[in-house]
Amino acid sequence: MDDKLSTHLELIQAVVARQAGNSFLLKGWSVTLAAGLLALGASRSSAAFSLIGLFPAVALWGLDAYYLRQERLFRALYDDVIAQSAGEASHVKPFSMDTASYRGSVACWLETLFSRSVFPLHAVVVAVITLVSMILLLANVIGPMTVR
Repeated sequence: MDDKLSTHLELIQAVVARQAGNSFLLKGWSVTLAAGLLALGASRSSAAFSLIGLFPAVALWGLDAYYLRQERLFRALYDDVIAQSAGEASHVKPFSMDTASYRGSVACWLETLFSRSVFPLHAVVVAVITLVSMILLLANVIGPMTVR
């Protein structure tokens, strides 16, 4: 493998690693924000604080799916560069980082929202926020229960 090809692959791999790191950080932020807002809501018995947690949870879910899709696009580019080095026909220009030609072969953002690596965590976060908010809302409506 020549130096140019090796450098091109390293550049692509660096982008893939950055996207994976971003995805990991977003998952951590999603759980942290949800836990903080739920704790604040529970301490004040306020469903509003809990419900506010839905906005960042959904936004981080969407952003996580975006980064995963970008990672998959760059992996497709990486595979094409490897195939080109093996002598297969490829349309990749030297040092190209353009992933536009792979958009049709990689799952769209909406499909990526429900992929196995994104959906379970974010769905649980949204479900917990919704459940706790409903419990707090019912507790405020019904009032404090007293034991006789």
